[in-house]
Amino acid sequence: MRRDLEKDLFDWKGSKDRLPLLLRGARQVGKSYIVEEFGKKAFKNIVIVNFEFRPELKQCFTTFDPIEIINKLQLLTGENIEAEKTLLFLDEIQECPNAIMALRYFKEKSARLAVIGAGSLMEFSLNSLDFKMPVGRIQFIHLEPLSFGEFLLASGNEQLRHYLNQVQLNSEFDGAVHKKLMELLRIYLIIGGMPAVVKEYLESRNFLNCQRIQNSLFQTFRIDVGKYAKSSEHKYLQKVLDEAPRLVGDRIKYSNIDADSKSRDIKQALNLLKLTGIIYPVYATSASGLPLEAQVNEMKFKLNFLDVGLMQNACGLQAELSLTDDFIQINSGAVTEQFIGQELRAYSDSYLKRGLFFWARDKKSSSAEVDYVVSVGSLILPVEVKAGKTGTLKSLKLFMEEKKSLFGVRFSQEQLSWHDKVLTLPLYMAEQLKRLARETENL
Repeated sequence: MRRDLEKDLFDWKGSKDRLPLLLRGARQVGKSYIVEEFGKKAFKNIVIVNFEFRPELKQCFTTFDPIEIINKLQLLTGENIEAEKTLLFLDEIQECPNAIMALRYFKEKSARLAVIGAGSLMEFSLNSLDFKMPVGRIQFIHLEPLSFGEFLLASGNEQLRHYLNQVQLNSEFDGAVHKKLMELLRIYLIIGGMPAVVKEYLESRNFLNCQRIQNSLFQTFRIDVGKYAKSSEHKYLQKVLDEAPRLVGDRIKYSNIDADSKSRDIKQALNLLKLTGIIYPVYATSASGLPLEAQVNEMKFKLNFLDVGLMQNACGLQAELSLTDDFIQINSGAVTEQFIGQELRAYSDSYLKRGLFFWARDKKSSSAEVDYVVSVGSLILPVEVKAGKTGTLKSLKLFMEEKKSLFGVRFSQEQLSWHDKVLTLPLYMAEQLKRLARETENL
């Protein structure tokens, strides 16, 4: 399964000032797979040190000296580790925090050896009070579930993705192509982008089998988060994990998750799930300048879930997605709002921390809320997820007027268009948002 991140990994390999790399992302998004495939293509050999599978290898990191570490690993694995020829892959690295701290010394004393670390729950190690981050000596890169564009590649629709990447604002859009892409989008909304689920669908075309794998993944998440929480926190984690998929698109109030629990307990559970990558807060931003992160109010937030397939499965929406034509309205539009948020994450710079933002004006006389706010270069753009051609887009227009935006963006089931300072994109064109926004800016 080809992943877009592979290009970034090849660029990293060829960099003159290459740093050891830490690949971050939630469990089961394909971190181990992509590193192993990259290693086979780009190096003479790959040496995989999986600390979960072989915990005895942690003993190699009682020292931070790369030469000693390499010598011990060669003896215990029976494999050669050579500079420029070998990729050393430290998998499930969160099980050995010393290995994370040792990475800085690989840069200082063994820079020619390519080293990648990965781990599903690595954030817990990175955020622990006694962990000393080797700042400036390692590089971080992020992997998300398969985007819709990657799903097109995996499903044999590479030409459709290429077609979309060539579309211009004035292009004549073929109705048959639009219909085909909307049907593929419906499938993606059902199965999502978790690699195991996509693989099952491509092999069997059986949604029930995909649903079973999604259920299994959810149970895995339950077990995982329990490992890193105190026993007293478990019940709150389970409550939040159960409710989070149903709250996508809603302003979060702790009492809506569990009216009988204290806000601080629910807040702590949300923070733990954020560390696992299962949920992503969408913070309110005043959008008065860049960066958007500097304008946030962390007391006002919504949620974006890890994956749209897992989200709709948890909400029991699979049958409805399969049967209805107007799937943008399902669960009050939460499925498509989840999808667009997930796409925005997937197509952001893989080396940067992924943040999602929305805008709200809470006034009795003129309240307004815009689903997402994004930056494209120096532009700050409001983004709405709407159904159909009609509608006043009141909140979008209020944002544009108040913030002096050049234009706004609407995602819908409609074809590509530009009218009255609103760029309308079909849902399946989230990947093209930044490119077409730059083209629109120059009109």
